[in-house]
Amino acid sequence: MSNDTFDLKRVKQLVELMKTNDLTDIEIKQGDLQLTLRRNSQTVVLPNIPVAVPTQAAPVNPPIATSAPVPQEEPANITVIKSPMVGTCYIASSPGSPPFVKVGDTITPETTVCLIEAMKVYNEIQAECSGKVVEVLVNNGDAVEFGRPLFRVAVGQTR
Repeated sequence: MSNDTFDLKRVKQLVELMKTNDLTDIEIKQGDLQLTLRRNSQTVVLPNIPVAVPTQAAPVNPPIATSAPVPQEEPANITVIKSPMVGTCYIASSPGSPPFVKVGDTITPETTVCLIEAMKVYNEIQAECSGKVVEVLVNNGDAVEFGRPLFRVAVGQTR
């Protein structure tokens, strides 16, 4: 690690540490540099500091642009439950157990919809909305990224 930059990989690890341990502030000093991370309502503030970013050479044969489907906006009554972290998603508490929720189930904000394992810690993911599960977008054991859609829920529908 250079004396005048922070390693981006290390900063990301610190952000995950904050989420996992529900920390609101971390302050690190390295030589003349200082890094302060603050978290309010899942918002992390990074001050404007130099960060070491790995460089990659441009591909010799860049991919040819194709017409990718334009993402559709969800209907007003559909809420997407997204992954709040990077990890492995489990839709059941153990192999052979029934899933926490399945299509057609009615859920409340406190309903556990899945577990995400991150750094050997199992985190219960709650629905944070009420409604009816209309689609399960992950399989048991899938690796998930922050923000990946996990479930689609028709809010306001309880039957």
